Amino acid sequence: MSSNEEAANRFVERFASELTEAGMQRMAARVFAALLASETASMTSAELAERLQISPAAVSGAVRYLSQVNMVGRERDPGSRRDRYVLHDELWYETFTRRDQILTRWEKILRDGAETLGPDTAAGARAAETAEFFAFLQKEMLGVMDRWREHRASAR
Repeated sequence: MSSNEEAANRFVERFASELTEAGMQRMAARVFAALLASETASMTSAELAERLQISPAAVSGAVRYLSQVNMVGRERDPGSRRDRYVLHDELWYETFTRRDQILTRWEKILRDGAETLGPDTAAGARAAETAEFFAFLQKEMLGVMDRWREHRASAR
C-alpha cells in the first residue's frame, strides 16, 4: 500500500469516527467517508468491501442507511449489472435543506406542545423557547445557504 493510500485510509477512519461521534451509524460513516475520499465519489460494493476490509453484508446495510437519508445514490455501471454507489451532488446543501424541513416540523410540534402544556407553565415556556430557537435556526440556515450558493458561484 502506498503512503498516499495509507494517508487516505487514515483520513477515512478519522472522519468516519467524527461522524459516528455525531450520531451516524459506524459502518455508514465509514462507507460515506470512503466515497468522499474516492477520486470519482463512487465505488461498487466490492470496492467498498475491499477498501474498508468489511463484509459485503456490512456494505449493504451501510448503503441502505445512506440511501434512506439521501446521502448516496445508486447507479449502474454501463454494460454491467453491478451497482455503483455515488455521493449526491451538492450533498451538504441538500442535507441541510432537508434538515430545514425537519426544523419546521419540530417548531410546529413544539408550538402546539407549548400551547397544550400551558403558556404559563415552566414546561410550556421551555417548549415555546425551544420552538423559538428552531425558528431562529431555520431563518439563519436559509441565509447561510444563500450565502453558500453565492460563495460557490463566485469561487468557480
